[in-house]
Amino acid sequence: MKSFMAKETEIDRKWFVVDAEGKPLGRLAVAISDILRGKVKPTFTPHVDTGDFVVVVNAEKVKLTGNKEEQKMYYRYTGYRGGLRETPVARLRERHPERIIQKAVKGMLPKNNLSRQVESRLKVYAGEQHPHEAQNPKKIELA
Repeated sequence: MKSFMAKETEIDRKWFVVDAEGKPLGRLAVAISDILRGKVKPTFTPHVDTGDFVVVVNAEKVKLTGNKEEQKMYYRYTGYRGGLRETPVARLRERHPERIIQKAVKGMLPKNNLSRQVESRLKVYAGEQHPHEAQNPKKIELA
């Protein structure tokens, strides 16, 4: 038996649209990260970027379970002493609702150089409209 290794020239990338309305954030992020990495394809190779494009719509209507809406915090460090900044999910949802899904999916990806390429194929939009109709994305149902 010979092992199969996908080549960069043989990769067939497809476009998918995911509606995030009413879906739990964690389950949605796992499914999206698997599609972005290409793990749902039979040609998956861990060290080659074989994934597809994912367009997420209705990011502002994603569901958070439990008390996460009030209690969950996102942290970032400015680099200065005392520079730890925290942002609650409720404020992030009203200002930049697409970042909630982007951060969740980024956390599900491996921490390497390949994940930066994978992240660039994720397109998240707060509302129903998206500018990727020319790519004929296929609507899929997740979670």
